[in-house]
Amino acid sequence: MPLVLTPNIPDPDGFYQALIDSQRDLDPDQAALMNARLVLLLANHVGDRAVLAEALALARPPGPA
Repeated sequence: MPLVLTPNIPDPDGFYQALIDSQRDLDPDQAALMNARLVLLLANHVGDRAVLAEALALARPPGPA
């Protein structure tokens, strides 16, 4: 299964608002922990190591390793 890079979320603005709202009362450390948990939950849902490796490579900022 290839990584989907085209828009694939119905109502992306609504999802973005839900994401922002879910972190509204969290301090920066709690928000970072929530983001890490969300990444792990979604990675588990995807499950395909090749897709996850591609996503990791694309998400990493450019520059020295």
